[in-house]
Amino acid sequence: MIVVGAGIIGCAIARDLARRGVATMVLEARAVGRGATQASAGVLAPFIEAAADGPLQTLTVESLSMYDEFVSTVSEEAQVTIEYRRCGTLEIAEDAESVGRLKAVGEWARSRGVDARWADAVEVSRLEPALAASCGGLIVPSHGYVRAEQLTSALERAARRHGAEIQSGRRADRIAGVGDCAIVAAGDQSYRAKAVVVAAGSWSGQLAPETEVTPVRGQLLRLKWEGLPISRILWSDHCYLVPWLDGTLLVGATVEDAGFDERVTGGGVQALLNAATAVLPAIADATFLEARSGLRPATPSGLPVIRRSAEHPSIVYATGHFRNGILLAPLTGRLVADLIG
Repeated sequence: MIVVGAGIIGCAIARDLARRGVATMVLEARAVGRGATQASAGVLAPFIEAAADGPLQTLTVESLSMYDEFVSTVSEEAQVTIEYRRCGTLEIAEDAESVGRLKAVGEWARSRGVDARWADAVEVSRLEPALAASCGGLIVPSHGYVRAEQLTSALERAARRHGAEIQSGRRADRIAGVGDCAIVAAGDQSYRAKAVVVAAGSWSGQLAPETEVTPVRGQLLRLKWEGLPISRILWSDHCYLVPWLDGTLLVGATVEDAGFDERVTGGGVQALLNAATAVLPAIADATFLEARSGLRPATPSGLPVIRRSAEHPSIVYATGHFRNGILLAPLTGRLVADLIG
């Protein structure tokens, strides 16, 4: 069994397969988790990212329901600590239109048994005193975040402990089904397996045009926050802010059609700082730590591609997760392992 790609999706799949006793090899062009995963804020918020009925909502909600056990077992298998908090989200209303929209989302979420409640401007200011004045906001306590790099590293470690082999610096150039197997060409090496999983993120479209995956650049800032405490993930129309326990504050993320250009740009940094300052005025005094950029794998439907190839049954796709790769990792790992058997 070969998995092409060692971002969080590839590592989740490798760990699931290996713990089921499937001999698994992972091929990764870079170091593990150095693609889109390293530029992810790790937000787990299905009632923001998929705030409408449909298959994406179903997938994200189911995957979030797996997260407590997922992080616990991965942490135990890898013998490492993973920062994971269900601290909730506060989605901020900036005008009358967004007040109406967020109240409607809250009603819809509650109709599905989700604890979601509206907080008026006075309560928002009391709960999060660092915030600029707002028109109120929607609180969803079940949302949270996980530190994506920590989780990915733990998944890699757990997969190895279960017997998986992970090779960095092996860029897959071509994948083809031959007979009852699939062959992966990677430089001067060729690998044959009963099944190959394409989990190469934004590069999946180059290896498998059938997936229709294209890259969307997302830039992310890391700041040192020394202002008033922030208790929840904050979300506005133009940015989100994730408070880590060590005082780091993540600000994300741009959505840019830039092809395979992975650069951090002045315009991207400026746009995020402006958006964040409108939410938290004290951002102007925060220490700038770094900016990162990653290419999110997008599909025309907005849905991930998790299925066998129509061209050859030995090729399996697990890609196109766009902004929800971290959130969908537990479910994707299970679905692919079930599919391969």
